[in-house]
Amino acid sequence: MNSKLPLALSTALVLSMAGCSKSDNTEVAEAAPEPPAESAMATSPAESNPFFAESPLYMYYPQFDKVENSHYVPAFERGMQEHLAEIEAITSQTDEPTLDNTLVPMERSGQILDRVSRVFFSLSSANTNDEIEAIRSEMAPKLSAHRDRILLDSKLFARIQSLYEQRDTLELDPESYRLIEENYKDFVRAGAQLSDEEKEKLKAINSELATLQTKFSQNVLNEVNASAVAVDSREELAGMSDAMIDAAAEAAKEKDMEGKYLIALLNTSQQPPLASLENRTLRQRIMEASLARGSRGGEFDNREILTKVAKLRAERAQLMGYENHAAYSLENQTARTTEAVNERLASLAPPAAANALREAADMQAIIDAEGGDFELASWDWDFYAEKVRKQRYDFDASQLRPYFEFDNVLQKGVFFAAEKVFGITFKERHDLPVYQEDVRVFEVFEADGSTLALFIMDPFARPSKRGGAWMNAYVSQSALLDRKPVVANHLNITKPISDDEPVLLTWDEVTTTFHEFGHALHGMFSNVKYPDFSGTSVPRDFVEFPSQVNEMWADWPEVLANYAVHYETGEAMPQELLDKVLATQKFNQGYATTEYLAASLLDQSWHQLKPEEVPDADGLLAFEAQALQDAGVALKMVPPRYRSTYFSHIIGGYSAGYYSYIWSEVLDADTVEWFKTNGGMTRENGDHFRQTLLSRGGAEDAMTLFRNFRGADPDIKPLLERRGLN
Repeated sequence: MNSKLPLALSTALVLSMAGCSKSDNTEVAEAAPEPPAESAMATSPAESNPFFAESPLYMYYPQFDKVENSHYVPAFERGMQEHLAEIEAITSQTDEPTLDNTLVPMERSGQILDRVSRVFFSLSSANTNDEIEAIRSEMAPKLSAHRDRILLDSKLFARIQSLYEQRDTLELDPESYRLIEENYKDFVRAGAQLSDEEKEKLKAINSELATLQTKFSQNVLNEVNASAVAVDSREELAGMSDAMIDAAAEAAKEKDMEGKYLIALLNTSQQPPLASLENRTLRQRIMEASLARGSRGGEFDNREILTKVAKLRAERAQLMGYENHAAYSLENQTARTTEAVNERLASLAPPAAANALREAADMQAIIDAEGGDFELASWDWDFYAEKVRKQRYDFDASQLRPYFEFDNVLQKGVFFAAEKVFGITFKERHDLPVYQEDVRVFEVFEADGSTLALFIMDPFARPSKRGGAWMNAYVSQSALLDRKPVVANHLNITKPISDDEPVLLTWDEVTTTFHEFGHALHGMFSNVKYPDFSGTSVPRDFVEFPSQVNEMWADWPEVLANYAVHYETGEAMPQELLDKVLATQKFNQGYATTEYLAASLLDQSWHQLKPEEVPDADGLLAFEAQALQDAGVALKMVPPRYRSTYFSHIIGGYSAGYYSYIWSEVLDADTVEWFKTNGGMTRENGDHFRQTLLSRGGAEDAMTLFRNFRGADPDIKPLLERRGLN
């Protein structure tokens, strides 16, 4: 978190890319705050840039209908210019530094830059195009330089350092005290104490990294689209549903491949069609296409970019006095040290791999029994896992989809659970503009009828959208700025060709929808003074905790019974099938844990290197193979969830932080046990969770918040039980 920069810009620079009935509703529970007067810089009649002044829409909701690509660069340039002028006004003061004349105006600064950054970097992930990508490339080094110009400003740092040194003598509330401490630490970690010569070297590294990271993420999206697998006949797609086959035909048609079928790839190594495709040769083609992304040569090859990034990060870490980039990154997380992360991952890898091997043996037994003359391979796993599931539980995962219609999952599942636990309600808005026709907006109300937030849902995959699922805030809550949150969830659900067809989800898509809404709740419940601490502005290895907790409601009997109804008949999911869903929660956890740990270990392997240890581009794949071998997770039938060359997390905000999901899951599993022990789905439990943790954002130390909620340190036993690793 960097209060000296607009929060959205800080996030964007880190990520460098960077988670229903349609009744008419124009009513609001309370009047929107009065927008401030326009900046003097935006009063000319010729000025029509929607970022130059606050949005006049409800709760400062973005004017998506007025934003054009031509607005971005002028807004970035004016935003940086105005931001620097605001910082200069702070540093040119002759008065001794105080909270009110230094940090508070810093918190208020950079509003234009904040507005354009939030919209631009969100849409560059959710609805990009060639022009936006060109702007990303152009702005990346400029924004990096702007960030450095502020964070390496010696006059500004002197004022912050003065406040830091006298903080114990000032009469400060706890959040203001923390604001001083966190600002001081952030400036030091950004290089404020380096010599002038070292600062210049740091600026050059940051600028090059910004360019490389942007190019890497662009290559990932381009390579996903370029690696789609073309299929000649419908017969080859046996096993896939008719709807999926029709979607593949439509995708081919859109690429001028009439008569063929196009299997689009998702961002992970494994691909959903592999669970149902009967054609083993085609399964192999899809998996090999997936694994080759970014390392097969051509214009989207990421090997050279990744090795350059790893080396530059290692050089920067040593410049800052750290052994490696992981040591630098982890110092600011709840894990604190590479030793702690390595110990956790190393303790989980052996039992996870052992579980995966046991699961593989069960599948090989089926292959042999069917007369298959081959060894289980990565492209076979999901297909034969479903056969094991059916054999063991008399249960086929495809049986679930008719009961998981998207709108039911969202409104009668996700929203229903939030209403039961937290007392909040939702009403769809049709009067606010959206950037894409499938995007929906909901107003969120407190139990007393007052407005809590606006929630944007962007559910469907499209070529202009990066893979995965995520949450972002277009407006972050802040008492200082009198802002309520406007937050968004982005998913990658396949949209049916016809609007008449139902949107039926897999179980993974159901849990992902609940997961991302957990992030949204973290943003919506924020109740802090300073924007620096708003919502999800917490350590990376803590931010996944609330979202993982929210997954528990997906299979909570009361919630599941409410949304799991057949899309045609309206009949509830049979109890027998529901029981099988719950019984299979530990199924295939050896694979799931191993593929995740493999990716986490790759992340650490890259970022615990010294500059001279980083391999060249030609040695990247060998380095990756050796790292997995050394960690004991080099199972040929279980590839890492992401290979290095399409592993967007390690280039973006999760560099040296992909371990965060399993780290946070310790807290999550322990919290689920707390809910169960204390009566489950009650408002009392929800209010306690909200008040002690979800509402506090980064205003207090993350683990202090957990202890305030839990009343104890986290226990790892529930996680081991959940993952079958005990």
